Parts: sequence; C-alpha cells; structure tokens
Amino acid sequence: IFTNVALSDDGDVWWEGLTGEPPAHLIDWKGRDRTPVSPEPAAHPNARFTTPAAQCPIIAPEWDDPAGVPISAVLFGGRRASTVPLVTESFDWDHGVFLGANVASEKTAAAEGTVGELRHDPFAMLPFCGYNMGDYFGHWLDIGRSADPAKLPRLFYVNWFRKDASGRFVWPGYGENIRVLKWIIQRLSGDAAAARTPIGYLPAPGSLDLDGLDITGDDLDLLLTVNTEAWRLEAERIPEFFRTFGAQLPPRLWELHRELVERLS
Repeated sequence: IFTNVALSDDGDVWWEGLTGEPPAHLIDWKGRDRTPVSPEPAAHPNARFTTPAAQCPIIAPEWDDPAGVPISAVLFGGRRASTVPLVTESFDWDHGVFLGANVASEKTAAAEGTVGELRHDPFAMLPFCGYNMGDYFGHWLDIGRSADPAKLPRLFYVNWFRKDASGRFVWPGYGENIRVLKWIIQRLSGDAAAARTPIGYLPAPGSLDLDGLDITGDDLDLLLTVNTEAWRLEAERIPEFFRTFGAQLPPRLWELHRELVERLS
C-alpha cells in the first residue's frame, strides 16, 4: 500500500528520486496532472508504503502469538543533532519513563512545522497518541508499579542523528545500528560494561563493538560523552514542557526532573 505518491500512466507509483528523469505525465499526490515542468513535487515529502509483516523473510514465528512474547528491552528514539548521546540506558523503570517523556526531535516532514525545529515528542508518539500524554506517562509509570520487577524490560534512549560542528552525521546509522543493539543485548546478559553518568548509563570505553567501523576517536567521544553544560540547558527546557500538562502530569516526573538537576549540579 503506497500513500501520497504519484501515479504514472501505466498504473505504477513514482516519487522524486525513484528514477533519474520523471515520467512525461503523472497524477500527483493531490490528484492533479503533472509534467516535468510542474513547480511542485509529485509526491508528498512524507510519502510512505506498508507491506504485510508476513512477507518479512526473517520474522519470528511467534510474531502474532496471542499469548504474547517476553520483552527484554524497549528503545525510545529521538532525532537530535546535538546533546543526546548515541545510546543511554535508564537507571530504572521510572527513570526510563522520564527519558521517554522527554524525547525531543528536530522536525521532519512527518510532523507539522518548520523542518529542523526542535519539538518535544514524548516517546516519539506525539503525532500518534490518541489521548492526553500526561495520562499516557502515568500509564507507563503504573506498569512499573504493578509488574514483577524481574520481568520489566530495560529502557534505552537512542539517537542515530548526532552531527558534528560541520553538520556531518557522526554515526553511520542503518545497518551499523546493530552494533548498538548488540551492546543492549549484552547489557541484558551482563556481558557489556557501562559508565554511570548524570543522564543514565552509557557504553563504557571498549564495550561497543566497533570492529571494522571507520570512526575516529573524536567522533566516538562526541557520541558517548555527556556535555554537562548542554544538559543543564536541556534540563531548563523541561519545566515549560511539563507545565503544558497541568494537573495531569504525574508528580513522579517532577521528582525525576529535580533528581536530574541535582546530578548535573
């Protein structure tokens, strides 16, 4: 299923970048006739496709088991050019909820607003959550109170989009993200070391598998170092965001914010 793409005269889909030259005639994503000289793009910047999960050749046989499957880790992801490290493990469940609640991303075509502008996107769910996010935070905290602590997933915050001063993406991303997933899995098994920082646990030196990866020491420092001053500024932004939820924000999140400020002082 394709959404917001263009339609060619032979009934195929098309979007910018699919071919070197655009077809002579298309129906654009708004249903209008389009030629190569038309001023607007044929496809929406957030055009998407979806395909049945069953077509994935490596899907786990338990993927639709009605009994469910154990979850060992949950990853929250933000799109941040600065400040946020490559991967952070929470201190505990509540702290992980705090990390998720404070996910922020530079805007992309998937959200309204100026592309590149920083916006809070708790749990990377803001465009998709159908009820008050303050209640959503509370439901996450309730899981931690009601579940067997030994069975709770560990919570992590990843950021594949860190940039250096020149605007270059420092981490290669894509398939190389498996290196971070390997560290997370090894954290679960007790086979990877971590360094405690004011914002959470980060990979200890040498614990992230970088074998065969062309990455400099400076780049690695940028990815895995906590800039205390930048994080103080980050912490200063949080209350304004939290206040938007009024009385529906769980008090526990205010406590966790105070703890962050204390660790950064």
